[in-house]
Amino acid sequence: MKSFLREFLFEIIFVVVFVAVWFSVIQTYEVFQTSMEPNFHEGQRIVVNKAAYWQWIGNPKRGDVIVLQAPSGSTDDYLKRVIGLPGDTVEITKGVLYINDVKMDEPYVKRSFTYSFAKITVPEDSYFVLGDNRDISNDSHRWGMLARSKIIGKVFVIYWPLQNWEWVPNFHLDKQLAAAN
Repeated sequence: MKSFLREFLFEIIFVVVFVAVWFSVIQTYEVFQTSMEPNFHEGQRIVVNKAAYWQWIGNPKRGDVIVLQAPSGSTDDYLKRVIGLPGDTVEITKGVLYINDVKMDEPYVKRSFTYSFAKITVPEDSYFVLGDNRDISNDSHRWGMLARSKIIGKVFVIYWPLQNWEWVPNFHLDKQLAAAN
């Protein structure tokens, strides 16, 4: 009987530890905004890797899709795309994005937009993020830079509805910048 109880207790502890680790690394969200259309739609469910940007693991890259805490103090979390990294200059002229004075091709932006945003340098420990549906997105072009501490994690899969299941492509704009230099 002692052997059975010891084994049972070990299995319970293992499950509790596994679940605790799982939920500290992985989180699911429901998309509730239209700011990332047509790539993400209201009602879709996504999985976020919260460990992807832990200091000793990695940093956000241009093109990554992230979940972030709303900088406005709202309790909502936002879904956005990383555009500018610390030290980058970002400018938008009549709907055309420039990073470090290089015109970017953005295949994930399907709807044209016309606003402009004056050239700015992204400060250390901050990021410039935009929604894919630029004209309606509440993002860095409205409220400025995003502090790294506000980033929750990297989106890596859409799992619901099942017919939309897919790995989330991250369009790394670094290749365009490297080719221009």
